Amino acid sequence: MFSKKTRQASIQAMQKEELDLLIIGGGITGAGVAVQAAASGMKTGLIEMQDFAEGTSSRSTKLVHGGIRYLKNFDVEVVADTVTERAVVQQVAPHIPKPDPMLLPIYEDEGATTFNMFSVKIAMDLYDRLANVIGTKYENYTLTPDEVLEREPFLKKEGLLGAGVYLDFRNNDSRLVIDNIKKAAEDGAYLVSKMKAVGFLYEGNQIVGVKARDLLTDEVVEIKAKVVINTSGPWVDKVRNMNFSRAVVPKMRPTKGIHLVVDSKKLPVPQPTYFDTGKQDGRMVFAIPRENKTYFGTTDTDYQGEYTDPKVTQEDVDYLLDVINHRYPEANITLDDIESSWAGLRPLLIGNSGSDYNGGDNGSISDKSFNQVIDAVTQFKENQVSRIEVEDVLNHLENSRGEKDLAPSAISRGSSLEIEPDGLVTLSGGKITDYRKMSEGALTLIRQLLQEKYDLTFKEIDSKTYAISGGDFDPTKLEETVEELAKVGVEAGLSEEDARYIADFYGTNAKQIFGLAKEMTPYPGLSLAESARLRYGLENEMVLTPGDYFIRRTNHMLFERDQLDELKQPVIDAMATYFNWSQEEKEQETSRFNQLVDESDLRELKEENK
Repeated sequence: MFSKKTRQASIQAMQKEELDLLIIGGGITGAGVAVQAAASGMKTGLIEMQDFAEGTSSRSTKLVHGGIRYLKNFDVEVVADTVTERAVVQQVAPHIPKPDPMLLPIYEDEGATTFNMFSVKIAMDLYDRLANVIGTKYENYTLTPDEVLEREPFLKKEGLLGAGVYLDFRNNDSRLVIDNIKKAAEDGAYLVSKMKAVGFLYEGNQIVGVKARDLLTDEVVEIKAKVVINTSGPWVDKVRNMNFSRAVVPKMRPTKGIHLVVDSKKLPVPQPTYFDTGKQDGRMVFAIPRENKTYFGTTDTDYQGEYTDPKVTQEDVDYLLDVINHRYPEANITLDDIESSWAGLRPLLIGNSGSDYNGGDNGSISDKSFNQVIDAVTQFKENQVSRIEVEDVLNHLENSRGEKDLAPSAISRGSSLEIEPDGLVTLSGGKITDYRKMSEGALTLIRQLLQEKYDLTFKEIDSKTYAISGGDFDPTKLEETVEELAKVGVEAGLSEEDARYIADFYGTNAKQIFGLAKEMTPYPGLSLAESARLRYGLENEMVLTPGDYFIRRTNHMLFERDQLDELKQPVIDAMATYFNWSQEEKEQETSRFNQLVDESDLRELKEENK
């Protein structure tokens, strides 16, 4: 069980015991640390102020991306690390990342600055060698313009030189988080969502724990821990600033990315497609098929607004529609065609020590920009300029080659692991593909701290082979495993289509859902398959709100929008009964969820454009 009941038990246990490790932040980074810490025998706790993955890790492009774009700048080491780690993630979570070859059309036009047909073949061959797929069915190949248009007739014909096709992996980002979280819970970790860190506990000037507010009850509790690690993504600096005893130099420069979803009939894209925007801005955009839909993105803009709820703006929509209609001129996608959307923040580090898959290089900032930063910070300390003026300098840095300002997409996607003077460990930056490797580095440091300070020794697990929840099967036999599991679902009374979908979606955890289906009566208004999934979410995935279920435990909100309206009320009714909500509580939860639906639907923008 991993539910609201176990949540309460975990809160009580964390108040009574001193933990070895307390993790602040329940996105992919915190979840990865929790898995490895719990498996190694550490007494581990994790608190997340929202739902698991709600902040950033459910708002990505939903790829375990290999980073072929890095090869434009011959960042071979970055690509080697990325594709190697991608293979590891597929090993420990074979039910989540799925191979899905990417089409990269090449254009000779006003803004196609990424590859030509010669360079893309060189890059793909190198990429395949690094990814160890030479001689397999996933080895790269090129297409002529006619072959490209036969496959994707909606693509722009003018200037098309051909395309490359190379291996990439689609991902379900929030599922990757929850199945890491569930595995940590299986291994004894205490993991609590809707619990916000509000302050630190100290002995002298050293952190020995955290004060946290339970956002469901408003109760403030104290949690003692030998080591506290901050894995809060874009919120890293906000957590570091809970220490008022010293100045904190900012580490983060969050940027916002958005994605839009349309029906696949409106934009037929048979396979993931990755193309230059044509705007001479050095950026790339994805168009990706998913569950009878096509979604496309992403933007990359500096962000200084409210972190918990970044919004899709008219400017964001205009940019993406302009790009998509340029590359697919017959599609004529409009705002009204958008069925759902999401906006997310990337936890980018200040600096430029690596490349982002949307462009950028390894160039350091120029001497001129470096001096401007020093002057601006000095003047800020002397109250001669405002913080906004300092941020403006940081947002318009010039690289060492003097080519252009460093755009948000040129900022490092590298990670950082540091110990603050007060003992707080901070793990920041990175990207989803790197989460296990980042966590492994953090655990090495944490074991060292526990050994030196407390003479405690913990085993080191092989996290490259330690399967997460639902992934305990042979990764090379995904299709066979799905077929075998689906048979169990059919025997439990589900249709073959539902059984196969659940088996593919949940991995070996599908057996638990099929077990529930066999014994339960469907909830009013819901199919047996949906009822079993919902009950599994409530009892085993700590679903606490309708948004948790519809957005982060299933794909209903984003990729099955046309089914959502008929499912919404029956699911809320079933949750109200399960949690024994009062009528007022039920109305509040319904209202909150309707607001999330309106935001995803871009209702406000659509009304403004009428």
